[in-house]
Amino acid sequence: MTRSLYYQTAALLLSLGLIGGIILLAGGSPGQVMTSMGAGAFGTPDRLARVAATLAPLLLCTSGLLFTFTAGIYNLGIEGQMVMGAIATTFVMRLMQDVLPPVIVILLAIGAGAIGGLLWGLLAGVLYVYGRINDIFAGLGLNFVADGLALYLIFGPWKKAGVASMSGTELFDPSLWLPTWGQTDFSPIALLLGITALGLTFMVLRGTYFGLQLRAVGHNLRAASLLGIPATRQLMSAFAICGGLAGLAGALQVLAIFHRLIPSVSSGLGFLGLLVAMLIGTNIWLILPVACFFSLLNVGSLQLPLSLNLESSLAGIIQGTIVLFAILGRGFSQITTKATST
Repeated sequence: MTRSLYYQTAALLLSLGLIGGIILLAGGSPGQVMTSMGAGAFGTPDRLARVAATLAPLLLCTSGLLFTFTAGIYNLGIEGQMVMGAIATTFVMRLMQDVLPPVIVILLAIGAGAIGGLLWGLLAGVLYVYGRINDIFAGLGLNFVADGLALYLIFGPWKKAGVASMSGTELFDPSLWLPTWGQTDFSPIALLLGITALGLTFMVLRGTYFGLQLRAVGHNLRAASLLGIPATRQLMSAFAICGGLAGLAGALQVLAIFHRLIPSVSSGLGFLGLLVAMLIGTNIWLILPVACFFSLLNVGSLQLPLSLNLESSLAGIIQGTIVLFAILGRGFSQITTKATST
């Protein structure tokens, strides 16, 4: 067993111990919490379908984030890029729903969502590359702008007939919804898009010259520039790709889940994608199992208030604790490796 695996295993065990302690302090039993969350995720076909529905946009967001992470960028603006994708999708659907056939409208709406997220990602890139604004602050600031724009549209130009409400805009006609499995939220098309994005991400980052250049930029931006790598173009490309995939995830939220624009259309999946990306590091092959695990926690936690009278936010604590200790374990492993080599 390598030193890295020792540290990662120890970190996982410590995180599980801390999670168990937190659950006990919250007045619950670790065993009952796990059982309740399992029932919340697997108890019925509808709940399992909800896990799969959450997985599709999560795969898209995480795949996009791997491009910016590889380039050494923490793209915290991914939530705003999802929202702008949802806004662009809603705009096209409202504009074209009475003009073109439903299939064409859906295709145009998906493309518009990707473009909306891409443009918002490029704006974050411009602020970071040319405006010298920290990527974290630029991203978070643009998140607030995107959320504000969504609220303005929902309560202003796109409000429901009568009184506007937090429930969002008017529902689109069912002919404009992505096909789903039975009466659930799970769209096989959405999941196919997520898995396709994951496969393409793996191929690009691991098997192309672009991916090699992106890694070089992420390791040492100045050295990459001196070696003739177009660092600025690579950084802007990473922002654009991440924004495009996040915008596509926002489009799927409108087309397959909510069927309208709502204030919290991203459902926090962008930030959840950040946790997945931070946990897996450069191990792209881990995206699918880790994203599945987080989707299960996200959906299963909804059962906690009902069965155990515990807050559903406990799932967020579990996710964050696991990620924190995994990063600490990786960090200690790197420190000891460097100390040994010197």
